[in-house]
Amino acid sequence: MSKWEKLIASILNGDSSLSFESLSKALERVGYTKHQPHKGSSHYTFRKEGCLPITIPKHKPLNKVYISMVAEIVKESLEEQEAEQQEKQDEQEAHNENE
Repeated sequence: MSKWEKLIASILNGDSSLSFESLSKALERVGYTKHQPHKGSSHYTFRKEGCLPITIPKHKPLNKVYISMVAEIVKESLEEQEAEQQEKQDEQEAHNENE
């Protein structure tokens, strides 16, 4: 299992030992950008075009609600990726049948 797969499994299982850095890495991997709104603030906002922003404090330990929010985002992203892959596979099969 790759590091990414282990991280996803931990997030989806709601692992309370996850760090801010782990959640940040996952959000950035699925297309979010990280912004620190004000100097000295411990809260970071993650933004992605077409999606609502998510704000997470850089605290230890993280509150479970933030892990749950990131889990939902990652789950949706994985489902979108699977749907896109299936669509491409279906198009390829249709193209091969027409030849």
